[in-house]
Amino acid sequence: MSFPSARGAPTHETASFGFKAVPTVARQGLVNEVFSTVADRYDLMNDLMSGGLHRAWKDDVVAWLAPPKSARPFNLVDVAGGTGDIVRRFLDSGGSGCSAVLCDISPAMVDAGRRRLAGPQFARRLAFTIANAEVLPFPDTSFDAYTIAFGIRNVTHIDRALCEAYRVLKRGGRFLCLEFSACEVPLLDRLYDFHAFEVIPRLAALTGSAEPYRYLVESIRQFPRQEPFAALIRAAGFARVRYRNLTGGIAAVHSGWKI
Repeated sequence: MSFPSARGAPTHETASFGFKAVPTVARQGLVNEVFSTVADRYDLMNDLMSGGLHRAWKDDVVAWLAPPKSARPFNLVDVAGGTGDIVRRFLDSGGSGCSAVLCDISPAMVDAGRRRLAGPQFARRLAFTIANAEVLPFPDTSFDAYTIAFGIRNVTHIDRALCEAYRVLKRGGRFLCLEFSACEVPLLDRLYDFHAFEVIPRLAALTGSAEPYRYLVESIRQFPRQEPFAALIRAAGFARVRYRNLTGGIAAVHSGWKI
């Protein structure tokens, strides 16, 4: 069976959407629909997916980034920035020279971020952009740091997103990615699988959002494990690539530098 491409020519190219294979040209639209559906409940979703641990994991990301406390200019782009958890932590912990751009492909998620970060303490230091991680609307070497939290597994072409991250970073810039990963602790892995595949779908069904949550849980299992993902980051040009497992590998933070 062939699918029509964006230009009308048949193509056999497919991509994973959870455990299903869908036409590559259709995948991003399906992902966008998921996040449009859950935008107002996104923080609750993260609490369900991580048992509330995502808050501490995001603290770890910003602590590892270590934004400067001075007035020295230091700008961050947070891609797939959602409701602004990372940029809020970044601006709260950094000095007056820190600024950020929250970038997300979903207008509904950007609107949610605007509402959450409407305070005067953010007004002059924070901008919002609707854009695809695979084709960022920023000039080369624009940012000192690039973060993406629980977003890269929703990108259709991960390699393209990583190359874009490399392109928009300055020399000496830092890439940090927080994502669900492969638990490496016996018994804890079984406990998390039970939570993800049994508990979360039942809770999601009570909210009327079973299908979006099913995709989000399945997409975790489709995402590369720690070492293969580190290899993708290196292939995009990053150096000094390493990762830290969080909560036994339920999540991991990958880091790389543009040198």
